[in-house]
Amino acid sequence: MKTHTRVLVIGGGVVGCSVLYHLTKLGWSDVMLVERSELTSGSTWHAAGGFHTLNGDTNMAALQGYTIRLYKELEAITGMSCGLHHVGGITLADNQARFDQLKAERAKHRYMGLDTEILGPEEITKFTDGMVNLEGIIGALYDPLDGHLDPSGTTHAYAKAARMGGAEIVLHNRVLETNPRPDGSWEVVTEKGTIIAEHLVNAGGLWAREIGAMAGVYLPLLPMAHQYLVTDDIPEIMEILKSGREFPHVMDPGGESYLRQEGRGLCIGFYEKPCEPWAIDGTPWTFGHELLNEQFDKIEDSVTFAYRRFPVLERTGVKRVIHGPFTFAPDGNPLIGPVPGLRNYWSACAVMAGFSQGGGMGLALAQWMIEGEVERDPRGFDVARFGNWTSPGYTVPKVIENYQMRFNVSYPNEERPAARPFRTTPMYEVFDGLNAVWGQQYGLEVVNYHALPGDARYEEPTFKRSNAWEATKAEVLAVRNGVGINEVQNFGKYLVKGPKARAWLDRIMAGAIPKPGRLSLTPMLAHSGKIIGDFTVSCLSETEFQLTASYGAQGWHGRWFAQNLEEGVTVENISDARSGFQIAGPKARELLARVTRSDVSEQSFRFMDVKRLTIGMANCIVQRVSYTADLGYEIYTDQMSVRHLWEVLTAAGTDLGLRPFGMRAMMSLRLDKWFGSWGREFSPDYTPAETGLDRFIRWNKPADWIGKAAAMAEKASGPKRRLVSFIVDANDADVVAWEPIWLDGAVVGFCTSGGFSHWAGKSVAMGFLPADKVQDGLQCHIEILGERRPATVHLAPLWDGDGARMRG
Repeated sequence: MKTHTRVLVIGGGVVGCSVLYHLTKLGWSDVMLVERSELTSGSTWHAAGGFHTLNGDTNMAALQGYTIRLYKELEAITGMSCGLHHVGGITLADNQARFDQLKAERAKHRYMGLDTEILGPEEITKFTDGMVNLEGIIGALYDPLDGHLDPSGTTHAYAKAARMGGAEIVLHNRVLETNPRPDGSWEVVTEKGTIIAEHLVNAGGLWAREIGAMAGVYLPLLPMAHQYLVTDDIPEIMEILKSGREFPHVMDPGGESYLRQEGRGLCIGFYEKPCEPWAIDGTPWTFGHELLNEQFDKIEDSVTFAYRRFPVLERTGVKRVIHGPFTFAPDGNPLIGPVPGLRNYWSACAVMAGFSQGGGMGLALAQWMIEGEVERDPRGFDVARFGNWTSPGYTVPKVIENYQMRFNVSYPNEERPAARPFRTTPMYEVFDGLNAVWGQQYGLEVVNYHALPGDARYEEPTFKRSNAWEATKAEVLAVRNGVGINEVQNFGKYLVKGPKARAWLDRIMAGAIPKPGRLSLTPMLAHSGKIIGDFTVSCLSETEFQLTASYGAQGWHGRWFAQNLEEGVTVENISDARSGFQIAGPKARELLARVTRSDVSEQSFRFMDVKRLTIGMANCIVQRVSYTADLGYEIYTDQMSVRHLWEVLTAAGTDLGLRPFGMRAMMSLRLDKWFGSWGREFSPDYTPAETGLDRFIRWNKPADWIGKAAAMAEKASGPKRRLVSFIVDANDADVVAWEPIWLDGAVVGFCTSGGFSHWAGKSVAMGFLPADKVQDGLQCHIEILGERRPATVHLAPLWDGDGARMRG
């Protein structure tokens, strides 16, 4: 056994072996894996082995497609069989909402290169040889890539391919300690000796929590006990086999089940509502190749439903019951990437769908480690999406909820209730008393909108316009016609201080760093030139700056700051220490003037100014800027002064018609000006030139800022696609995101976000078109829930085109 290695992977399941293989594939041969028992000893060996591409996150779906296509490559490299059965898969829709979801997924697949199709009942019967009871079924989604494989054979193929690339694998060698060293490497104490590793990867699966705890890390994941059945031989399946075909996968979300062929019978598994979390307080080290006791009682209702949907099952005996644990994160997605707060410590955990996602996750982590970033936007699976506020008390109910709702329809406006409310601001009780309808971001409760008197304080989940429509409209009009107020807690906020703060920001940010008393907008880029942040930088003095960005990106941004920090600079995350309000609308200046003795006239307090003001008794930082695209101010103070600040502002604004507004109104208001949004228009999938953020880049600044070479190259060549805006002839559903854009009978782009402009009274969208196609007034179509709706490119803002209101 080696005692020094570049990368040490802990865990010999499918994910650990995939990571090991991809490291060698990308050129690192001095890599090693240690496993406490045999390969596949955790969840891998008893997995059902199914694979599919369907995933609501387009990047996850693309990486699942990569995973599935990889298996033939593994077989060719190693000469081993993965036991592949590409039988195709059918996902049934038993209600209109589920059918809408499948149509929306099919639309995404058009520009992702996935060849799926929508089936009607007659086609379902043909594909399944009449073995599905179609009572209540509207249609289905068919994916030819779906199938199943041999879990053990596939894992060993990854391992052999990794060994062929120079990797070492040591079995029966449990890790006892992981200790960080001053140079960023890790001392890993195992049963067979100590290993020094430059990088450490936690792919511990069922034991990932225990491995993480050795390094002082809490990973929010939980094993769930999952049960599937294998039937005796079925005559109908045997007839299909005689014809040289195989039975396809069938997912029946209404019955919480998945079904596939197993030999001459069937395998059916369930995501039952009376589910069982397993080993809540930790996985025993002695657990391994065992299975859990059979528990038919918890799947009794699911089996009864399955008998109705698949009548052949009721006439068939059960040959084998597989009941074993596998791990989930709170949202069901993997936990991949560099763990915030630790150097060279990587997570490769909670890959629940290991044979759909394991290859893509191994590729992503290897790219991240070797190249410094991932080819695709990793935010959907980045371990940093959960902050240090997570705890077992949060994780357990969220994982249970996710398991129970795994086959539920996922709506774009849905707010799931488990483990809420948890993190709240001092304003929670106040807004709750004002009929707030709550959402959450990064664990924080935020106001989506305030229900009108007599309305339910609940937004109905839907793919179409919701019951929040009238309340949101009222809040939008209150801002545009008077003055609105909104809490700014859900901005990520950072204090950058020190004698080298300006120089450091000039290197980290691509845009101009402002002079004292001013603020600027700037993208933050990766070395590849992709956007990894969209910031407001406020200069409080030559040695002190406040940065604001997306609240949900704190883990991501904080990790990047730490990785690039220099002497003479400190960065403090003050997101939860500093809060306040934004006020916006034509009467915002009058309101501000009433609550401070300072001069806030247009001449004294210009657009993009930042000042220290006393408001009431509270010391505040006030910025003349607003995401509403209106005359507005952002007012920050410490959390202890927030309630006082609210009382002062609301008392002074009563006769001005001051009205609270939430995030639904905010998203409508920003669309009036075509303001992009982080995670929608701005993400690591896109560049400044593509999105228009290049207008904020300070090209001639002397600093050698991160991403400069890539951005300069794209500036010289020009982007191949551009972000543009549309007015859509919508029906009762607006663009959400990822809808395909059609031109001349072909899909040429996709939407990033959309909604309804309550001010303009129009359905609007933003999305990417080929750069050579962009022209004002271009007629095209956007596919919304399977229907192509006419859309017109509209480059001029719908509101305040000359900026007179915002800047005046």
